[in-house]
Amino acid sequence: MKIIVLIPLIIIIGCILTTGCVGQIKNTTENVTAVTTINTFAPLSNLTNVTNLTNVTNLTNTTVTSGLKGPLRVSIGGWDADLPVFIDNKSVGIATHDKPLDLMVNEGNHTVRICAGTMCKEEIVTIQFGKQRLVDFEEWLIRDVEFAKPTARIVGYYPSGDQYTISVEFINPSTKDLIIQAEVTAGYTYIEPRSNNRVGSVAQGIVSANVKSGSRVMETLYLDLASGYSYSHSIPVISSVTTR
Repeated sequence: MKIIVLIPLIIIIGCILTTGCVGQIKNTTENVTAVTTINTFAPLSNLTNVTNLTNVTNLTNTTVTSGLKGPLRVSIGGWDADLPVFIDNKSVGIATHDKPLDLMVNEGNHTVRICAGTMCKEEIVTIQFGKQRLVDFEEWLIRDVEFAKPTARIVGYYPSGDQYTISVEFINPSTKDLIIQAEVTAGYTYIEPRSNNRVGSVAQGIVSANVKSGSRVMETLYLDLASGYSYSHSIPVISSVTTR
């Protein structure tokens, strides 16, 4: 009886000692590293204030040039003068009546300005690579400037008996003050009292004015005619103009 009880006890102890009979209990508790929650993003107020945001927005309005250039021609047509040309307020050369100014300009919008004396005209032009642009100022010069060089002209004359009254306008479109002098000639015929014959003659006179840059001045010239009667007056003309 004691032998029968010992046999099962021996078997049970043997199973406990062997790994095949009873599975090892696995320690399910793992080494867990403690994680402390940290806010890895700084508050918005610490990143950028309102002023800086405005500055960032303004950067989007900056014109970025491509580095490419396009051809531009500036012309004054048949206007008889040498006129300075400016691009974006920078002097770039001279345009003349027989030679327009040819340039290579960075791509983008540019202000082209030309000046005749104290009068200037601006045009906005968009430059593109490989595309010819032309800015012609001739129409403006003819319409608004009218005169290319310092000059004088007769704007009125009033013959009365043996005298001419002639109104002369002096024009100075240049960039400096000038003294402009004009010689005026007027032809006429009259009856000579002694012979009672009609004869022809010419009256001449000189008139001058100090004219500031970009200005006009009016002067009056009086021409005395030879003594006689029954005068026939011709239209007076300016025979020469000089400046100094």
